[in-house]
Amino acid sequence: MKQLTDFFFDGNLFWKIVVYLWSLLTSLFTQAQVNEIQPYEAKDVKLHQEIVKMDSIFFNAYNTCDLKVQEELISEDLEFYHDNGGLSTSKKELLAALKKNICNKVKRTLIKGSTEVYAIPGYGAVQMGYHKFFNKLEPNQKSIPSRFVTLWKKEKNKWAITRVISLH
Repeated sequence: MKQLTDFFFDGNLFWKIVVYLWSLLTSLFTQAQVNEIQPYEAKDVKLHQEIVKMDSIFFNAYNTCDLKVQEELISEDLEFYHDNGGLSTSKKELLAALKKNICNKVKRTLIKGSTEVYAIPGYGAVQMGYHKFFNKLEPNQKSIPSRFVTLWKKEKNKWAITRVISLH
């Protein structure tokens, strides 16, 4: 019994051309969709640098268990959304959880080049990016990059974290 592929392709130039054109059009359409999303370029380079610096200050304190610096940078008006832990709105409870569960146990690293920063006029900025968390108690555990969104509010020339969405 002759196979279906032999029927369409065995010496049949018309079907070869149809399949080739279909493949070409599908490829072009797919590539056009990918090209709709432009690579990130900071509109405000100074703001981008400032927020990356603030992120570095906060997570250096996070990694070294400097709760005083963390407390200074977390707003009293905090909303922390975590896809595993739910919503936390208490700065005091968050700091207690950081002390109990993170200090000397977890290290966070920012994925270089992943940070996007956008100004929020009259408020501050939103930061989005990818980071990894390494569990020091399980050094062989693989760390997978995860997405985060942080809202930074600027009041009286001082930055504070007001909203966080942490996805793992």
